[in-house]
Amino acid sequence: MSATSSATDLLRLVTAGSVDDGKSTLIGRLLYDSKQIMVDQMEHIEDASRRRGHDYVDLALLTDGLRAEREQGITIDVAYRSFVTPRRRFQLADAPGHVQYTRNMVTGASTADVAVILLDARQGVVEQTRRHAYIASILEIPHVVFAVNKMDLVDFSQARFDEIVTELEQLNAQLGTHDPKAIPMSALKGDNVVEGCAESMPWWDAPPLLEFLEQLEISTDRNLEDRRFPVQWVIRPMSDEHHDYRGYAGRVASGIWQAGDEVVVLPSGLRSRVEAIDGLEGPLEAAIPPMSITIRLADDVDVSRGNMLADPARPPVVAREVEARVCWMSERPLEPRAKIGIKHTTRTVRGLVEELVSVVDIHTLDDVESPAKLELNDIGLARLRLSEPLCVDPYAENRETGAFILIDEATNDTVGAGMIVTATP
Repeated sequence: MSATSSATDLLRLVTAGSVDDGKSTLIGRLLYDSKQIMVDQMEHIEDASRRRGHDYVDLALLTDGLRAEREQGITIDVAYRSFVTPRRRFQLADAPGHVQYTRNMVTGASTADVAVILLDARQGVVEQTRRHAYIASILEIPHVVFAVNKMDLVDFSQARFDEIVTELEQLNAQLGTHDPKAIPMSALKGDNVVEGCAESMPWWDAPPLLEFLEQLEISTDRNLEDRRFPVQWVIRPMSDEHHDYRGYAGRVASGIWQAGDEVVVLPSGLRSRVEAIDGLEGPLEAAIPPMSITIRLADDVDVSRGNMLADPARPPVVAREVEARVCWMSERPLEPRAKIGIKHTTRTVRGLVEELVSVVDIHTLDDVESPAKLELNDIGLARLRLSEPLCVDPYAENRETGAFILIDEATNDTVGAGMIVTATP
């Protein structure tokens, strides 16, 4: 398998929507119509639908896995599901829509290539739509699909769909959403999800949702300009035959790596060049994200876990202070002057919250200046001072080296996720 195809045939998507937008039905429809459901599973769903008095098969029952979720009719935690079509492998993160589960949506969406945000065609753009689009935009998700569902309840009206598209255009202009696309559908009836909609919506001449996702080009979404390689492990076999072998193992964060490339080791600033790149099955001509590789350098320079190999012509910022957007995920609020652990790629340092600059009013999406603290599910801007330097890029330029997690040093719990806006060398 070539480097490019191995990196592109898996598409990660996150779905989000308000409680009654039909998200579970949409995911059920995707799985059902693309033949991903076992016979016994289908029989169980048919029985459960009959017991509920439905005269149709309730595909939503496929995905609401937790009993508490089924009883309340809501999604609480992020559920991951994988499915395969002849054209592509998919990993789907089903994220909850409620405000009080913002942290769960951020978790599910942080690695996504595509966000599928559901709307009810009768309601159009509501507060939840704005919030989900906002989260997709701050997480720099490369593609956003607005699934305008329940078109059957507005008589498959093209005029109604066009009104919603106009609302979405205004929202996307405000938020700077990446590559937005609106698709009309009825998940309950199956129109335009996996199968087309020639009869119900003859005015729609683009592919249905699944075909659109199968054709989506994601190989160009990754940063291939800036070479970044966080060192996870130093390999020094002690056997006689390999006594002079020294390799640095890890996962390519960004850029295209080849033998002969000049390299700077950060934060020390030592220079060398790539002598060879080893993959799992032997030497490689080139490596791209997110491949796991071992890099051998031409010189015996001092490199350890947590260091970063980078392109000397386009290095990251070696920063002692960063301003970052933080999603707070702990019941205990984050206050100014708090001490906290910061894990960035393969390196963990201690940090101090110098200032809470602002917090987002999640209902209006306006910034409120100088909050006293960040509460659970708040998204705010914070200035952090670091005990040791980190090699970072702005998150908008590099999702791998611009992201970090915050750790409570007393409990070792993950208490927040951060996205770097600016960094001070």
